[in-house]
Amino acid sequence: MNHDTVQLAHGSGGKLSAELVEKLFLPRFANRALNRLEDQAVLDNPGGRLAFSTDTFVVDPLFFPGGNIGDLAINGTVNDICMCGAQPIALSAGFILEEGLPFDILHRILLAMEKAAAEAGVKIVTGDTKVVPRGGCDKIFINTSGIGVLPEDVAMSATGILPGDRIILSGTVADHGMAVMTCREGLSFQSEIESDTAPLNGLVEQMLKVSRKIRAMRDPTRGGLATTLNEFAASSGRGIVIQQSLVPVRGSVQGACEILGIDPFNVANEGKLVAVVPPEIAGEMVDAMKKHPLGKDAVIIGEVTADHPGVVALKTGLGVKQVLDMPVGEQLPRIC
Repeated sequence: MNHDTVQLAHGSGGKLSAELVEKLFLPRFANRALNRLEDQAVLDNPGGRLAFSTDTFVVDPLFFPGGNIGDLAINGTVNDICMCGAQPIALSAGFILEEGLPFDILHRILLAMEKAAAEAGVKIVTGDTKVVPRGGCDKIFINTSGIGVLPEDVAMSATGILPGDRIILSGTVADHGMAVMTCREGLSFQSEIESDTAPLNGLVEQMLKVSRKIRAMRDPTRGGLATTLNEFAASSGRGIVIQQSLVPVRGSVQGACEILGIDPFNVANEGKLVAVVPPEIAGEMVDAMKKHPLGKDAVIIGEVTADHPGVVALKTGLGVKQVLDMPVGEQLPRIC
């Protein structure tokens, strides 16, 4: 590259745009579909139903303990696809670059995306770049879309949740949101808080080997565990009871939440899932999840009930039930 930073001309569609793609993007994501450099990617149809999802990432700061905007963009879309039981196969990546963005920062982000895509077993098969003048965006925004193949015998929906079903959480909550927030606020703790950003498709694949009867599954990102559980309750018209003491929260994360006055149940995760399963398979499902690195802390945290339809109740250590509602407003802006 003949420049140290992104220039407006890198988004002009001309010679510098081609140089940007050929020297920086293609070496990271090269594959047969992308190398054709057409306006679209033509993919072999592996058969079966397709799942499709898209998301845009504007996290601030770009780099935080445990990850950066690049791997977050890959993992976020991979996880959205696999939460219905689909296996992600291909992603697109769209970049909005601010004039003056140093190329070494862009390169680090692309390397992270390359690594994350490899870990998830997906290919980036098409993409786009736009460059806006200084102040037009904050350094870099990334949009990723993806498709996945859904097995014919898998049909998850929160509308099918039934009383007696168990609620399984794959691990500790609030790690990602608090990693970004403490980095942004300059807070330090004896034990560093790291984001949990990770691709969950491998864990989901392992869960489906146990049973295809998983009622519903979701990754508790923005709005955290509280929002996900309330969405389940609203969609199914059932009540949910959660044991507060069973929800794992790291000590350092709990401390950061107390300092900032934030409920960890409302904080985003980027490498956790919540599953609702029939009671007869719950134990075996948790055992299988514990054998996967991303599910080693899996635990049953509560169950679905016919009482208080549409409401999530949190049972405290004193045995008192209180309503666990969705967070109001945007407590943690630009965390993904």
